[in-house]
Amino acid sequence: MRKFLQRLLTKQVINLANKWSSRPDKKRVDKALSQLYQNITTKPGKRGQVIRFDVEKDKFIILSDQHKGARDGADIFAKAAKSYLTALDHYNKQKFFYINLGDSEELWENLFITIKRHNKATFEAEKKFLDRNAFIKIFGNHDLYWDNDPLAAVSLMQLYQQPVKIYEGAILETTVNDKKLSIYMTHGHQGDLQSDGNWFSKWFVSDIWAPFQSYLRINPNTPANNDQLKTDHNRLMYEWSSKRKDTVLITGHTHQPVFRSLTELEILYEKQAQAKKTNESAEARELQAKIDKLHLKASRPPDFKGYLDTYFNSGCCCFDDGDITGIEIADSCIRLIKWEYKGKESVRIVLEESRLEGLKLYSELFNKTY
Repeated sequence: MRKFLQRLLTKQVINLANKWSSRPDKKRVDKALSQLYQNITTKPGKRGQVIRFDVEKDKFIILSDQHKGARDGADIFAKAAKSYLTALDHYNKQKFFYINLGDSEELWENLFITIKRHNKATFEAEKKFLDRNAFIKIFGNHDLYWDNDPLAAVSLMQLYQQPVKIYEGAILETTVNDKKLSIYMTHGHQGDLQSDGNWFSKWFVSDIWAPFQSYLRINPNTPANNDQLKTDHNRLMYEWSSKRKDTVLITGHTHQPVFRSLTELEILYEKQAQAKKTNESAEARELQAKIDKLHLKASRPPDFKGYLDTYFNSGCCCFDDGDITGIEIADSCIRLIKWEYKGKESVRIVLEESRLEGLKLYSELFNKTY
């Protein structure tokens, strides 16, 4: 019966999840992001840290949206747990600083004690970064518990055997070609009417969606669902970032990887346009074939004039095939990476890469939106 219902309902459930999972409001998004940025810069250490770094020496890995669960049918992290642990082992050995960008624990659907029992290995792996003073934990909407529950500090002590400060955001500051660069990071749920402290959404997820998802074992976070133009929420995040001087914004929340303000589909369109400009017809045909394979396409190629490289999204660590995505900042570069299974092992793949000095952060078309 379960398999029959999976075949019958999976597509409809995913479509509904995509439709109702986000209700971003532009004014709320702009206000929330601006206020948090100001709070971090004027009162560092209260709502977020400000970290100065050397682009040539320091290394950061930014991962979000694990949604660690109870290893039941509703646990969308279960398949990705091995990839996550493999990635953390790699980054710890390479002395990366780990910024956990929120929704690490699925505390809308599960009790803390359940999360603790079923995810001991991941907390041990994260603790290794904490032991090196190379770990920042930022809360999201699904683990808002870390910020607003009186017992959160005690719970974190149980997980990591030491005090852990929880933040709403963080800012990395550096200089590139004698110009200041700020990399502003937060989970990204701010301004989302479905997520920003909404009690109804939390009740619906915990009491209605979770049991239904557990029975059907449906994970809506499929790579195919990210082969599209930006979600409204990502678009609003870009619009905010494009109006900030010397600033790059990195969020999670939407589970949709974005690099240099573009999704995978948009990047393919951009590369195809460049290939056509340089008369690389074979490359253009190859890119068109990749576009045709995607499940959801734009009705027409987007117009890329005026785009700035100001917005990035780490994607998530809970894709239904066990893959995870994230953002690396290292070697004077910023990268969109994926850890995917090759046989039984998970391996690192660089999906996109750009030098920090090559990011286009300014334009005369400052107020253009897409």
